[in-house]
Amino acid sequence: MAGIGWIGSIILGALAGWIAEKIMKADMGLLMNIVLGIVGALVANFILSLVLGSTLGEGSWLIQLIVAVVGACALIGIVRAIRR
Repeated sequence: MAGIGWIGSIILGALAGWIAEKIMKADMGLLMNIVLGIVGALVANFILSLVLGSTLGEGSWLIQLIVAVVGACALIGIVRAIRR
């Protein structure tokens, strides 16, 4: 989440976690939404940097939000698969 800053990352992470929570029909609190959004963004950016060779949308809030939502949804799916 380069170029966004700490406060922006927390806000973006919370929003991405909330969107992922609604998409995946999960029930989580605000803190977990923030964690899922930030970690999801980091994981998705890392994977995309390996595939594309560079980070996607540095500084673009909208692209970072989309990447964070995809990453958070993937993390929710992984947690659900492990719990089963």
